[in-house]
Amino acid sequence: MAKLIYSVITSLDGYVADEDGNFDWAAPDEEVHAFVNDLERPVGTYLYGRRMYHLFVTPVVVGGGNQALPDGLRVQLELMDERRFHNGVVHLHYSARS
Repeated sequence: MAKLIYSVITSLDGYVADEDGNFDWAAPDEEVHAFVNDLERPVGTYLYGRRMYHLFVTPVVVGGGNQALPDGLRVQLELMDERRFHNGVVHLHYSARS
């Protein structure tokens, strides 16, 4: 069975875009971009689902907008890996607990 992966670049306060729909603050630098490319290179098909989580938390607070995760979502997660980048972005890899 294939794994479902949810990968998102989010602000520190949990948004993928600000209230005006802008997400220029989330543009990855060369180091983060290369890491994301390596992470997603083996993916054959993209589906929307939430089994494994790859969160790229950007050191910015936008104060509102489009949320990275929906209200009311409750999932027990286990931290599988983490990485801090030079620009302050933190990659958090979680897996849903069974």
